[in-house]
Amino acid sequence: MECNKGTAGEPQKNREAVIARTSGLGIIVNILLAAVKVVIGALASSISIISEGVNNAADALTSVLAFLGAKLAKKRPDEKHPFGYGRIEYLASLIIAALILVSGAETLISSIRLIFEPEELTINYISLAIVAVSAVVKFFLGIYTIRMGKKTESNSLIGVGKECRNDSFASVITIAAAVVFLVFHVSIDAYAGIVISLLILKAGFDVLKDTVGDLLGRSGEHELAVELYKEICATDGIIGAADMMLHNYGPDAWSGSVNLEIDHNKTVGEIYQILHKLQLRIMHEHKVTMVFGVYAVDNDHEKLKALRKEIGSFVRSHEHVKSFHAVYIDEQAADLYCDFIVDYQLKDWDQLREEFTAYMKERYPEYRLELTVETEFV
Repeated sequence: MECNKGTAGEPQKNREAVIARTSGLGIIVNILLAAVKVVIGALASSISIISEGVNNAADALTSVLAFLGAKLAKKRPDEKHPFGYGRIEYLASLIIAALILVSGAETLISSIRLIFEPEELTINYISLAIVAVSAVVKFFLGIYTIRMGKKTESNSLIGVGKECRNDSFASVITIAAAVVFLVFHVSIDAYAGIVISLLILKAGFDVLKDTVGDLLGRSGEHELAVELYKEICATDGIIGAADMMLHNYGPDAWSGSVNLEIDHNKTVGEIYQILHKLQLRIMHEHKVTMVFGVYAVDNDHEKLKALRKEIGSFVRSHEHVKSFHAVYIDEQAADLYCDFIVDYQLKDWDQLREEFTAYMKERYPEYRLELTVETEFV
């Protein structure tokens, strides 16, 4: 366990360093751009340029929140929070989403007001060039931040990056409105501000939707589940695996459970050796604390071989039944066990039970059927 602690900590340290470095870059760039745009917007009396500057200032704050969220999330588990503080990052993402939405709403209100109370614009090509440069800077900052957010699995960074990228698109709209004014002497600044505000609001809703999904609990990450199933099924002594559940307690904190099919002739000591080594390997390589349930399987039982064929025939004739497992015959109690995995389109589970019970009763009247129907959790 000592060596596992050391190596498992390295990715976490690297993650924190990447988030800190990316957030710091975002703070510096956004503060500089905000100052420049607010000054230029005030001199030109342009609501769209000023709104961009305000939005840049908000971006600097969101970068601060992304950094603080990652910093607080690394607190060690305690009695109140035995799974750690990883979800603080999700709360930081919620605040970031709220700030983006407030910024978008304020820009929308200001732009609508400007339609009814227009102000004279004094834009020149120098100010326009500065806005263009800022658009390029924000675009590449946004792409970089999103990439680092995906690399570190940080919703906060991804949200900040999307906002930066949308800012560059907003700058293009601002430039277009300014060019129209300079060439045709017609101000569409207010309408450009409305379009910009809608872009900002969309970015805020996107971050909010993703973060609320994480807080409510999505199904476990599919890619992780596939890796875990491969790892488990490649382990000597394990016949099959099913019913995996994964619970997320932060970007790099997972716990889970899975049921394993193991030869019923193996002793408790043999099973312990298999599961203990597998549990440590999964914890070390995938950072998942995994708990195992065990199904006893007798693949050499002649009656069981025929039984599996009969069940397989039933499953193939029902489109909503994806697979079956945990087939076992208890001869002494005359019980027959089986689990079905069904999709979410199946509405009437009771009808499926009745059909399968009748199907098995006709073929194996001497046994009492114990059928478990469930969906995949990942």
